[in-house]
Amino acid sequence: MSTQAGQSPIDATKGTPPRQVPFAEIAPLMRLADMLAPVAIRVAATLGLADHIVAGRTGVAELAEVTGTHAPSLRRLLRFLHARGVFAETADGEYQLTDLARPLRSGHPAGLRERFDLEGPVGRGDLSFIHLLDSIRTGKPSYATMYGRGFWEDLDGSPERAAAFARMQAANVSQAGIEDAYDWSGVRTVVDVGGGNGALLARILLANEHVHGTVVDLPSTVRGAEENLVALGLAERCPVVAGSFFDPLPAGADVYLLSKILHDWDDDAAVRILRRCAEATGPRGKVLIAEIVPSGTEADPSFTYLDLHMLVYFGGKERTLPEFEELAGRAGLSVQRVLPAHWGNAVLECVPR
Repeated sequence: MSTQAGQSPIDATKGTPPRQVPFAEIAPLMRLADMLAPVAIRVAATLGLADHIVAGRTGVAELAEVTGTHAPSLRRLLRFLHARGVFAETADGEYQLTDLARPLRSGHPAGLRERFDLEGPVGRGDLSFIHLLDSIRTGKPSYATMYGRGFWEDLDGSPERAAAFARMQAANVSQAGIEDAYDWSGVRTVVDVGGGNGALLARILLANEHVHGTVVDLPSTVRGAEENLVALGLAERCPVVAGSFFDPLPAGADVYLLSKILHDWDDDAAVRILRRCAEATGPRGKVLIAEIVPSGTEADPSFTYLDLHMLVYFGGKERTLPEFEELAGRAGLSVQRVLPAHWGNAVLECVPR
């Protein structure tokens, strides 16, 4: 039996007529549950429609030609997004950007064009939310259910997506303000553990000329770090080391930095990573954990949003301060200070117990 939204099915056992539910009563839930609009926006981003419209291709036929799409179907997509204020349709059937659509342009500082690209690392990952039910039932990442292998393995198989992911991570670093949250004046050496393309450590070194650093990450990633550090004139102050943070790390640095690393992993794996840092730092060094840490309730929208992403992508999780303190304790560390950064991020300064 099929029913329209707003109408309840007949109770066959009692023969009572359906109650007509006012649409306003269910509209908020319907908007929250909508799956079409998020995917439609991502399709527009993937096709680069905002870029093409800005370049003067404003008609459906020329947009279809340049994007390699079926013109009548593209018209239906544009009509759907026009009805929701993403694009504006003129009287002669051409399309313009609205304020909502402008962040979908390439090069926009918000980075949404790349973020929403269904062929990019995150847009591709978001598609695995269709298997969220599997993750809730099993506690396992549904990314692997979707693609047959885990996120990191899948990323390693695509240099183009890996480079895009590194760029996105670097953009996230620039907004988090980690380099400004900590006082580096007494620090001589920093190891950025899982440091990606070196963007965060480069920002620290450029602002603190007395500091030397080392980037540690997988071989496929540190090549990008080498290129970036050379371009910034930092290669002599910051060597790169190809390796895993589950293996022994370069020893003896003043600070071991874990920026947005632990949330990718479950508790046992996170403790293993912290133990490697604790082993390397010695009795006087420090381990810095840079992550989202809710200052109030766990029901914070941003915290819960990212938390489900970590589950679906990696089987990881966002954590509260008490949860970080527990992980640190299991690794032989103690959280000494919590320093606020930007966008809900914080730096947890840990010392050996």
